[in-house]
This record gives sequence, structure tokens and C-alpha cells, in this order.
Amino acid sequence: MVENDEFGGRLNVLGWLSVLVVAVLIGRAGYLQIYEGDYYARLAEGNRIRIIPTMAPRGTFFDRNGELLVQNRPGFAVSLMPVMTKIDPVVISRLSELLKVPVEEINKKIEAHTGFDPIRIKADVTPDIVTIIEEQKNNYPGVIIEVQPIRDYMNKEEAAHTYGYVSEINDMELEKKKDEGYKSGDIIGKFGLEKIYDKELRGENGGQQVEVDVTGKPVQIIGNKPPTPGDDLYLTIDKNLQTAAEKAVDEQLKLIHANAAAVVCMNPQTGEILAMVSRPAFDPNLFAHGISSKDWNKLNNNPYHPMDNKAITGEYPPGSTFKIITGTAALTEGVVTPSELIMDSGHHWIIPKGNAEGEALGLINFQQAMAHSDNVYFYEMGNRLGIDRLEKYARMFGLGKITGIDLPYESDGLVANRRYKEKNFEDGDWYLSETFDAAIGQGFNLVTPLQAAMVMGEIAADGKRYKPHLVNRIVGPDGKTVREFKPELLGTLDVPAADIQLVQTGLHEVTKYGTAASIFRGFPIEIAGKTGTAENPHGRDHGWFVAYGPFANPDIVVAVIVEQGGFGSQSAVPIGRKILEAWFGLNKPQPAQPAEGQKKQ
Repeated sequence: MVENDEFGGRLNVLGWLSVLVVAVLIGRAGYLQIYEGDYYARLAEGNRIRIIPTMAPRGTFFDRNGELLVQNRPGFAVSLMPVMTKIDPVVISRLSELLKVPVEEINKKIEAHTGFDPIRIKADVTPDIVTIIEEQKNNYPGVIIEVQPIRDYMNKEEAAHTYGYVSEINDMELEKKKDEGYKSGDIIGKFGLEKIYDKELRGENGGQQVEVDVTGKPVQIIGNKPPTPGDDLYLTIDKNLQTAAEKAVDEQLKLIHANAAAVVCMNPQTGEILAMVSRPAFDPNLFAHGISSKDWNKLNNNPYHPMDNKAITGEYPPGSTFKIITGTAALTEGVVTPSELIMDSGHHWIIPKGNAEGEALGLINFQQAMAHSDNVYFYEMGNRLGIDRLEKYARMFGLGKITGIDLPYESDGLVANRRYKEKNFEDGDWYLSETFDAAIGQGFNLVTPLQAAMVMGEIAADGKRYKPHLVNRIVGPDGKTVREFKPELLGTLDVPAADIQLVQTGLHEVTKYGTAASIFRGFPIEIAGKTGTAENPHGRDHGWFVAYGPFANPDIVVAVIVEQGGFGSQSAVPIGRKILEAWFGLNKPQPAQPAEGQKKQ
């Protein structure tokens, strides 16, 4: 009996344990179905439903007159739908052969991918590839064709450094921007205005809810959300002037057998950039659909660096264009009067530094020295001012720091000063000969073409310095202005108006009887200008020309540099004249004048 009781007790325990296990299982099932049902239903649905994003068209670019500059065109991308199982290596191999994309690169994209978005393998493929994939769907399970807008730089190299280019986001950029909503496969601005205004231009992607089978093959579209286009940029650029400036540069480079140059055209009363040129250039369309190794190597190995925007990154000795600053300082500090005559015997009497080719002008005053760009006269101004006051006025004009233009990678240049030499050279003592060099824009002085335009612009605008900018307004997809850019005054020269007027007169005479007179002979608009030749230890000297007009009420400043172009009067001035002709409409056919005695209608 005792054994039976023990056996019955064990059965009771096992029975209760069985009941408890069943109760736990039923409770857990109920919990999962009732409380967690929605969650697991969404997971199951995620295995069946995919969101295929529809890329938003980037905002377009227009010039100041509403002319279209940069737009989008339709294109096709080949992508893989992410599936729960590993993608068949055979499919990857077929794709690699069809798209000419290495297997390793495709696998790298797959491994780096997260989420349910399609894995973009190649953008902007040709129609024949689309046809092959569509007709041979069984050979390409999980492969889809996405329609996406492709950036179209209609004028190719024209203003390439200003507009910039777009390309697929890389790992480093993604790491920095993932918190801002950027994802793998996104197209972003990499350079120029495309980079600076990327957030405004990129818009908001839409997408399609697509039902897929177990292989990731789309079965049907369930829902659709249209994308929101990005904002449009209305630029300060004048399309006709930009075209004329590029043509003038290309013609002159070919004529004098030079390879590199830069131009900046600006309204000195507002800071609006009217045109910007850098040579050599590149075609930004190469990047829009993924640049090939061959094209990239061609650009990267070019010794004249076509990817650099020389207008804002190129740093050059300003040469005689710096005499604008030296002259302004000398007049303001009272170390010379406008009428004082200084003897130019071809060389200075303290240090035997002289004029180009030993030219001697005899007794000359301020305006004559400016008009003829006389080195001896300005050596003496440097001697009287000293390096510290030259530095003070150079910084007053805004040199030695970036201008703040809405473009990336701007250089700040360099103002010659004692501290720089002490910090960077073993012999930190400052010598008078270095002051002489600084006074005529040589030695340690470095400026960008944009900075050179700013200096001339301050004289043109009676001492006012406006922040340079390339965008007039940003307009949303609904046509309403999102943001408008007004002229921003950065500073005013602490210089008497009378002294600025004396500098203006001297610059005016440069084009009347000075170093630019021969090129501007017969020009119907009164122009002020300054030529310059910057010493270059690596080859021929660089040629400079800065100008503004009309003289009485200027609305344009032009700065031109030709790398290794020789004398500025021969290399840069002809470019400047053609640009000014285009701005004032002098390059257009003029209406025929009636013959003498002929009655006007």
C-alpha cells in the first residue's frame, strides 16, 4: 500500500506539472497574440512589404535673369531588393558582368547596407541594360529598376567650379550626416553651390509600398507617396556674362600658350558675383552618374589641377595690384602729398631695386606713378610707411582672411608681416628689402582673385566692402521665396573720401595713358583699372588685371589672373576688355547709322 501511495503521489505531481506547463504555454501564446500581436504582425508584414524610395528631384539653378542653368533629367538605377536569405552569388556575378561593376564592390555595398531600402548597385544605366533585366527577370531575382532624377549640367564645363557637382554619399560623409537623415546610396552635393546648399536642394524622398515574394521579386504596388522636389536657387550669375568670360579666357590662353587662369566679376555696390571662371575646368556631369577610374585619373593627374576653383582657392602674389593699398595708406598716413614729385631713375637710391626692364620715368607724382605702375615710387612709399602700417591697411581692405563667399574651400591668403616671418623662418629679422617687396605686392603677400576683386571693389564703392555672394534667393517648389539675400556690408575703409578719390583718379588714368591704355584705346565707357605682374619662381610671371566701370557709377568689378602669362598688360588686360565689352553690350552688333544727309525714320 505504501508503494501504491508513493506512485500515486508522483503521478499527482507530474499531473500538476503538466497542467502548469500547458497553462504557461497557453498564457504565453495569449500574451503574444493579444499584447504583442500587432508587433509581430508588423514583423511578418516587413518580410512581405518593402518600401522602394522615390528620389526627390534636386532643386534647379537659374541665373539672375531667370535663365535655366542646372536641371534634372530622368535616369535608371539598378538596385537589389534586400531579402532575408543571402543573395545568390550567381545573381551577383551576372549583375557584375552586365553592369561592369566588380563583384567585390557589389558585395561591399550589400554588407554595408542596413534596413529595407533597395541596395543601389549602379546609377544612370543605359536603356539596353534596363531592357535586358526586364526581359530576363528570372535570371535576376531581387533586381529592380529604379527611376531617378539625374543631375544635368546643361552647359558642361561652364561655371563648373561655381555650380559644383553631386555624387553618391561615401562612408565618411555618411558617418557625419547620418543623424541629419542621410542614408547609404543618397546623392549629395560634393562641391560648389551643390555642397553649400545641399539641404535646401535635396528635397524629400517619396516611395512605393511594394509586395515582394520570398526572393525579393516585386509582386504588386500597395501604396505610393510622391517625393517633394528641392528648393530652386536663383543665382547672382549673369549667364551671358559667364559665357563671354569663359570664351575670353579660353581664347587668350590659346593665343599666349598658357594653361591656367581665373576671373571674378562682381557688383561692388552689392557683393553679387556676376561671373566666375577657373581654368582648366571639368565636366560635372562625369560625377552625376559615377565617374570612371579613367576620367578621374585624367583629372587628378592634370598638373594644372582642374578640380581647384582658382578664383577662391588660388593664392598668388598680388603684384602691382597691391599698389592700390600702398597708395591709399601713403595718402591717408600723410607720408606723401598728391603733388610731391619723386625721382625715378630706374632704381631706388637705398636698395637697388627697380622697375621692370630698367625703365626710368624721372620726376613723377602720385597719379603718374599709379597710372604707370612705377615700382621706384611705391618702394619709397613702403620705405616711408614701414611694414607695420602696410599690414594695417592690407587687413583694413580685408586681406589675410576669407571673404565668406557661399562656396567651400576658400583660401585666406597672406598679408606680409613680422610675426609670420618670425614664426616660419629661422632668420626671423625683418629687412627693409622685404618691406619694399611687400609695398609692390611681392614677397610674402598672397591673395586670391576674389580678394583682388574685393580690394578694387572697395575703391569703386567709395570705401565700402560688401560680402560676396552667389545666391539672390531660394524658392520653394510652390514658387514662394523661402529666403532672400540682401547686400551685407562687412566694413568701410577708415580713409578720407578725398584720398579714395585720388586713388580712383589714378586708376582711371591707367586706362587713359597708363599700362592698360593701348588695349582700352577707343573704349566708349570710362574705366578704371590696374595691371600687375607677379613674380613666379616656377616659370613665367603671372599676369594680373583688375578694373571697374563705369567710372562715375560702377556696377561691375573684374579681376583677372593668367598663370604664367607674363606681363598683366599683355596677358590679362585683353581678357578684361572682352568681359567689359560683354557687360556693357559692346560685343553685340550695333545698329547701322544712317548715311550723312539720309532722313531718319
